[in-house]
Amino acid sequence: MIKIVTDSTCYLPPEYVTEYDILLVPLKIQLGAETFVETTIDNDDFYQRLAATTEFPTTSQPSVDAFKDAYQKILARNPAAEILVLTISRKLSGTHNAAVAAAAQLTTARITVFDTLSAAMGVGLMIMAAVRMAVNGRGLAEILARLVQMRRELAIFFMVDTLEYLKRGGRLGAATAFLGGLLDTKPILAVVDGEIKPVGQVRTKKRAICRLLTELEQKLPAPNQLVQAGVMHVTAQAEAETLGEMMRQHFNITYFFIFELGPAVGAHLGPGTLAAGVCPESA
Repeated sequence: MIKIVTDSTCYLPPEYVTEYDILLVPLKIQLGAETFVETTIDNDDFYQRLAATTEFPTTSQPSVDAFKDAYQKILARNPAAEILVLTISRKLSGTHNAAVAAAAQLTTARITVFDTLSAAMGVGLMIMAAVRMAVNGRGLAEILARLVQMRRELAIFFMVDTLEYLKRGGRLGAATAFLGGLLDTKPILAVVDGEIKPVGQVRTKKRAICRLLTELEQKLPAPNQLVQAGVMHVTAQAEAETLGEMMRQHFNITYFFIFELGPAVGAHLGPGTLAAGVCPESA
């Protein structure tokens, strides 16, 4: 039996997590004097608080003990379980290292920690692929091979209303010099090899959405390629649904979702963010 553990930045719907008995190990967010566990705070409440303060939130990775507790919970029910752990990119968070350290303390357990080199949508797509394969009786080696393929071929592009949140959160890196002086533009960025990289900028949100689709199309080996796809947003549900409909018209989609980003990732991108991603299906 393969059991899946992940961190709270996958942003899968609670009903999906419950149905497939996925264990979430949450990150924490501090805003001012208050500390929130990501899985317990309402998104609307958090983003309203964020808009009402000049203080910038900080996030903290789960502890080693939090991952160890999750593993032990699974093993207490089924000592023979194979545990597959999918985490946010180690280049964006120390979460992966905590998961690895916890696994190292349980030397007799069968625990595999997989660095998605992605975040949010990428983690979610990989988890759903792993779940489908496990439900269909595929073994761990075959699942890992597919995850490696997805990690290599997954394309995620996004636009933000402002670079301020990325700059203040320290997640922009070299993109600051490239985009930092731009005014009245919508920056386009990508998740590349586990990091956030600049792609370009356009003048309006409408053009930004079209640019997201163009960038995704160029990543596919063939126009009619079967893909898994998703849209994520921060306080932009209506625009996300519009983007989702455009993606359904542009791509040959097998699995599709629209989620809102939670505080641990959304706080670093800011309100108005739209993200779109595709991953080719396996041959």
